[in-house]
Amino acid sequence: MIVIVLPDITTEDELLARVRRGERRAIRQVYQAYFPPLYQFVRLRVDEGQTAEDIVSDVFTRLVEAAGGKNSPRHSLRGWLFRVARNELQRQYGRNNKIREVVLDEWLPASSDQDPELHFVTHKNLAQVRQAMRLLADEQQEVLVLRFGQALSLKETADLMDKSVGAIKQLQFRAVNTLRGILDEARIEPT
Repeated sequence: MIVIVLPDITTEDELLARVRRGERRAIRQVYQAYFPPLYQFVRLRVDEGQTAEDIVSDVFTRLVEAAGGKNSPRHSLRGWLFRVARNELQRQYGRNNKIREVVLDEWLPASSDQDPELHFVTHKNLAQVRQAMRLLADEQQEVLVLRFGQALSLKETADLMDKSVGAIKQLQFRAVNTLRGILDEARIEPT
C-alpha cells in the first residue's frame, strides 16, 4: 500500500504564506513534501514514470512562476498543486484519461501477515476490493483515490474535479455504495 504523509494544515498554511511572499526556501520545502503524492496521482494515469516526473516537474515550474504573484495559490496549497497536475494531465491526454489498473492496485494494501489462514482471508478480500474498484466509473475511482488515498478534503477534491462540494459528497457516497454493493453481491472472484 502506498502511504503518503502530507504536511499538517498548520504547516501547509505557513508554507502557503511563505510561497505567496515568493520565498525560494519555502518552494523547496513544498517540492520535498508534495512531489511524492503528486507523482503518485499523476502516475495513476500515465504509463511511464519519466512522463509522470515531467508532468510533476511542470507543476513545480508553474509554482515557481506563480510564487509571489497574483497567480500564486490563495487558499489551499495542496489543492492548487493537485489542480495544476490534473489540468496538465487533461492538457496532454484529454479528459478521458483512465486510471490504470496496475497502478490502482498499488493504492490497496497487500497482506504481510505470517498466519496462512489470515493471509488467505485478507488476500481474498483485498483481491475482491481491487477487482471491485476496477468496475467503478472513472470519476468514482478518482474521488476515492483523492479523498482516501491522498486525504484531500471535500473542498479540495471539489476544486480539483471542477465540481461542487455537494456533488463530491454525492459522487463519493455513490462510489462507496457501489463498491459495497459489488462486494456484497460477491460477484467478483479473486484471480
